[in-house]
Amino acid sequence: MSFVYVAVGLMLLLIAGDLLVRGAVSLGLRAGIPAVIVGLTIVAFGTSAPELFVTIESVMEGVPGLAVGNVIGSNIANVLLVLGLPALLAPMGDHSNETRRNYIIMMFVTMVAVALCLAGPLTWWQGGLLLTMLAMFLFDTYRSAMASRARGEDVEVPDELEDADPQMPPWKIASLIGIGIIGLPVGAGFAIEGARDIALSYGLSDEAVGLTIIALGTSLPELATTVMAAVRGRADVAIGNVIGSNLFNLLAILGVAASLGEITLPAEFLNLNLWVMVAASAALAPFIFMRRNVGRIAGGVFVAAYVVYIALVLQPTPTPI
Repeated sequence: MSFVYVAVGLMLLLIAGDLLVRGAVSLGLRAGIPAVIVGLTIVAFGTSAPELFVTIESVMEGVPGLAVGNVIGSNIANVLLVLGLPALLAPMGDHSNETRRNYIIMMFVTMVAVALCLAGPLTWWQGGLLLTMLAMFLFDTYRSAMASRARGEDVEVPDELEDADPQMPPWKIASLIGIGIIGLPVGAGFAIEGARDIALSYGLSDEAVGLTIIALGTSLPELATTVMAAVRGRADVAIGNVIGSNLFNLLAILGVAASLGEITLPAEFLNLNLWVMVAASAALAPFIFMRRNVGRIAGGVFVAAYVVYIALVLQPTPTPI
């Protein structure tokens, strides 16, 4: 029954998150907000709504380790699985200067997050620091996008904007946003309740469940989108999307989690999972800076590494004597 709760919760999270993004994007465009701003704000926050609500619900329910596990696990899954599986179907690469720049920022933010976790319990001031860095990153990205537009260069439009309807009736916009706002906390509640029962039943820590089941579940949209893009031969944007998602997870989701309550991480989390996240992120460096595509061999190595990692994380926690 616990797995059913998690499945239902994740399904509600994904559906509600999608409806919220569709409604909010249409509202933004209908209100005359430029597409670049809609992409940087509404789309960025909306597509991370499942992770955000899981984080809020986890902290409020007294299982903050599950929230942090979701963030770290999602970042690991994004690189090793979301990029690894599609690479088995078709090579992918993103050699733009913007992607290299964002990758450098992502690695810096990753090391800042690791340093904060190692320094002791995460509290409100660490959360405030991460959220401040998020605001600085969004402003800098917006300034860069507007400068590119002024030079007559193409500004990448998020996929969520391609099918948006600026003429959507107000009642439909309100319905989509309303269902999304209601469905997200309900789905998060189901997912957290099921995850806690699984942790108790199988001798797993809350962090382990967040790193695996919850993280993988909330990463499914990115995985499905990237696989379909690879099938259609349009997977070149996948690396940039993963970098952006990882940045947002660390700055926004982890920032919110730390701001809501003190989070103390167990030793095994600090000794393994943080460094796997760093290693997975660093593994992209040759493809970013040497302008190489992520091919089938690299994709196979990524997926195999993820399987080994999951096996290590899912080892039951020893029962104290």
